[in-house]
Amino acid sequence: MTTQTMDLMERAEMLPIDLKLKLVDRLLESISPAKDDIDEEWKIEVERRIDEVERGDVQLIPGDEVFKRIRERIRK
Repeated sequence: MTTQTMDLMERAEMLPIDLKLKLVDRLLESISPAKDDIDEEWKIEVERRIDEVERGDVQLIPGDEVFKRIRERIRK
């Protein structure tokens, strides 16, 4: 690590928690920008699926059964 990087890290550690959180958010955003349109599409999809379950339009499969079927398919 360079001296500049170490200095930056030390200075960041001295920040109050609220500024640390803002810094973390900003760094994460720079690594992987938010995909609001994708997030909105997922929200719509989740709501649609919840509605289907609540109306009884779909039959739910217990998780154990799902994993059993997956294991069987992998063995083939």
